Amino acid sequence: MILNLTDMSDEPLQGQIERQVRAKILSGEFKADAALPSIRGLAKTHKVSVITVQRAYEALLRENLIHSRRGKGFFVSKINRQNKKDLARQRLYQNLERPVQAALAEGLSMGEIRKVIDEIARHHPLHS
Repeated sequence: MILNLTDMSDEPLQGQIERQVRAKILSGEFKADAALPSIRGLAKTHKVSVITVQRAYEALLRENLIHSRRGKGFFVSKINRQNKKDLARQRLYQNLERPVQAALAEGLSMGEIRKVIDEIARHHPLHS
């Protein structure tokens, strides 16, 4: 599994791992029951601490996005399409709540905020 991790980001490495694995699961790139790299293997490949990967996997376990099989490793959980959408919507809400509140406090209207979000979406490579 190739992840794009960087020390130059404000986001901690653990968060980068969580976010990228979550995105691959919710987008369907990682299929149900697909094996994930071992904690040690992912840590070695990406030159990060075993604890960093372990904590990222624990967060994904708590979200029921992955599950472990004793002695076998970690696997992508089965999640139906609607649950994937619900999880993605919930994450979007969590990630946008503070910036939207800040923008409103700084005097932008909801219409102006929507325009910014639309502009960001238009520039995303997956925009169709």
